[in-house]
Amino acid sequence: MASHSRKMLLDLDDCWTAEPIEGPTSVRRFKDSVHDYLPFGPTICAIIDTPQFQRLRDIKQLGTSYYVWPGASHNRFEHCLGVAYLAQTLAMHLKESQPSLGISQRDVQCVTIAGLCHDLGHGPWSHVWDSMFIPSIMPEKKWCHEDASNMMFDALLEENDLELKKEDTAFVKALIMGDPNLCIRKDEKPYLFQIVANKRNGLDVDKFDYIARDSHAIDQKSNLSLTRLIYSSRVIDNEICYDIKDANQIFELCHTRMSLHKRIYTHKTAKAIEYMIVDALTKAEPAMHIANRLEDPKEYLHLTDHIMTEIEASKDPRLVEAQAILRRIRVRDLYKVVDYKVFPWHCADALKKSFTPESVVNAFKNLYHNRGTLKHLSDDIHELEHVEEDDANALAPEHVIIEVTKLHHGMGNLNPLGFVKFYSKHNPKQGVEANPDDVSVTLPSAFGEVKLRMYTREPRLFGLIQLGFRDVLRRFKMPPAPASREATAEPEDGPVDLPLELETDEAVDLLTPPAESPASSSAKPPARTTSRKTTLSRAATTSVSGLGSPPKVKGRTLSGRSKSAMLDRTASGAAMEVGENVFTKVRPTYTPSSPTKRTKRERERAEARAKDNKEDEAEAARDAGGVAKELDLDLDLDAESGGGGEEEGSPRGRKRSKV
Repeated sequence: MASHSRKMLLDLDDCWTAEPIEGPTSVRRFKDSVHDYLPFGPTICAIIDTPQFQRLRDIKQLGTSYYVWPGASHNRFEHCLGVAYLAQTLAMHLKESQPSLGISQRDVQCVTIAGLCHDLGHGPWSHVWDSMFIPSIMPEKKWCHEDASNMMFDALLEENDLELKKEDTAFVKALIMGDPNLCIRKDEKPYLFQIVANKRNGLDVDKFDYIARDSHAIDQKSNLSLTRLIYSSRVIDNEICYDIKDANQIFELCHTRMSLHKRIYTHKTAKAIEYMIVDALTKAEPAMHIANRLEDPKEYLHLTDHIMTEIEASKDPRLVEAQAILRRIRVRDLYKVVDYKVFPWHCADALKKSFTPESVVNAFKNLYHNRGTLKHLSDDIHELEHVEEDDANALAPEHVIIEVTKLHHGMGNLNPLGFVKFYSKHNPKQGVEANPDDVSVTLPSAFGEVKLRMYTREPRLFGLIQLGFRDVLRRFKMPPAPASREATAEPEDGPVDLPLELETDEAVDLLTPPAESPASSSAKPPARTTSRKTTLSRAATTSVSGLGSPPKVKGRTLSGRSKSAMLDRTASGAAMEVGENVFTKVRPTYTPSSPTKRTKRERERAEARAKDNKEDEAEAARDAGGVAKELDLDLDLDAESGGGGEEEGSPRGRKRSKV
């Protein structure tokens, strides 16, 4: 279409410096369950009213978590509206509260557009698409949903007769990616890139909205005040800073993020369904060529959660296996969590090397083949005598899924507050990092963890897989924590752990109080026998202060243990053994079952048992019938002979009635 018929997107809004006009305005207000009414002008509404943006109505915000929390039915559509509203609100606040920044109408419009369009490229079930399916079938392709957002944004402008200047288009894309280097103009304001996608500390309006929206959807009450944080923000030295009074609010935000990831986003059932969807899409790929739609915006436009229905409704015989997996989701015959364990942050790489489907299967087969010589070691190995040989031989790596997930407060294993600068009302023009004693000395000693979890695609092999997993776990040695972990290190390294010395010969768990008295009693600063000077950074101080002062104890044994202190127990440099999870242990012959969702083999066994029981009942009935006839004959003979009299006849009559 000719360029003269295209609409300049930013020119659709009225000029903010013009005289206000009384009467009806062009502002539309969208009712939102989280932020109430969201006011948007013609520029934003022109983007909303396009097929590319309306597509987001068909993509669940929480993906498969909707199968666990029925109330979590919200979509990327309303999330993007919320992010655009918060981006617009924050940009306007900075513009009005700090006129010296020189924020223009164009800046606010582009920031709002970036907030609105930042998730245009999400695929089916949100992060299932870009973090699981695409890497599984195209491991060599470096692709993320932000790449697709840029592609869809270009298509949105082109196919809906909307136009942006090249520098404005590049600016919006750079705001979505949080990377100023992508801009054509090199004089863009640096702090604007911290509004939608903050690469400095993760505090951005995207996180503000999804934490509030997801918490609301699952009916989790929250004390967070996003409005307070927005109006607390202030630009100092090209960085968005916050009032020191809101430091605890910010940490609460980070902690809520960690909690949502741990309880909602990585819920065991939601993750099981994710793996089933990925398996179904992988089996459907040869017939449907789903991955080929990545590079074509016209095809990507129709790539939503509805692809599940598309597969199920197809009559293509090549999709039978994919349809069978999706049916299992419909009837709740899901992959099962076999076992799990939580580890310190630094163990992630070692876990990925040691725990693989092959290592678990090989461990079980070794135990099974040597069960005769090893059965005296444990009851589990002894019970392998009752395991069917067909099941033992059938166990293969494709029955096992190993998941290693990192969970953290937003900045890896580092204190997220160490990346935020604060100001005070006495020094509103100075932004500095807060010391731990400026915020709280009860912050955790570690801000990240690694969860190792194992699933099985075949529930009947549940107990066998767990036995193999636990054999690998028994031989796994937890690596020692890094000797030096400064606050300036990458998030893969944790906060500094310092070896603290106590006046006791016993090993002391610094996170576990003595059994005989509270930890606060007779607490003294730790004694140091070394003359080496140690300088603690803020993040390191946070870590140590979170431990509290270790007790000075003599002549008394300290008892108790704290699994959360594994990070500190490995700081000595020695590898540590890992115990089993006592809450998930089952027998090797265990098979999870449900009265309505049993495997084919279980149904066959149940039918065989029912048939045997029916035959036994029939045989018993035949035997009982023969006894009854014999008793009837005896009673008739007695009656004819007249013998027995009344006293003898009564018992016979009662006996006959019983039979």
